[in-house]
Amino acid sequence: MAIKTPPPAKPAKPARRGRPPKTRAVGDTRDSILDAAEDLFSKHGFYGVTIREVAREAGVDTALVHYYFGAKRDLFDAVFLRRAEIWNNERVDAINRYAVDAGTAMTLEGLLEAFLRPPFEWSLKGGPGWKHYSALVAQTNANPTFGGETMARYFDPAIRRLMELLKQVLPGAREVDLYWAYHMLSGALTLTLGETGRLDRLSGGIARSGDLDTAGDYMVRFAAAGFRACCPASGPAA
Repeated sequence: MAIKTPPPAKPAKPARRGRPPKTRAVGDTRDSILDAAEDLFSKHGFYGVTIREVAREAGVDTALVHYYFGAKRDLFDAVFLRRAEIWNNERVDAINRYAVDAGTAMTLEGLLEAFLRPPFEWSLKGGPGWKHYSALVAQTNANPTFGGETMARYFDPAIRRLMELLKQVLPGAREVDLYWAYHMLSGALTLTLGETGRLDRLSGGIARSGDLDTAGDYMVRFAAAGFRACCPASGPAA
């Protein structure tokens, strides 16, 4: 019995470039790209990462990254904004609740603890993505090229609300002193959340940069003492 040779298969049509694949939801694809970019940016910085590397890490075509986010700086901004909204909304909510609950009994330590708690808690409990984000914020805060502009765009509204409340607990403090004191706190906060391991090596292991519960407690005490030292009241005692 003769065996018939099957007709040659038609060549598969090339996949359309630059559009989301039908097998993956649009939201999932966007999140995969953002997660990959966040991881890479946090490890190598903005200038050490290419769109091609992000696409490879996310398992998508390079054109798809451009389709969703445009240029690399636009992708970076999308990564930064995604968690900044959560982080800063929670900080503002926390200090507003504290101010209402404490009323005239509001203290510097209580206010700073409310402001600092959300970033520490997200780094502790939010999973690897939040660890990457904390490291990314630490890098961006120290970036002389665009760090100041980026931090101002996404973080200033929350910080300005903190400043309003700081003026209530430190009456008579000069505004310039408050800004310098916050500048020092900002650097200490982002370096600590970056968990670089520097503390571990410097201390010979008796203090660990990953011990964020302890770090948060130290940060509140350190910052409160720093604000009082930098912001002597010119009016009634704070």
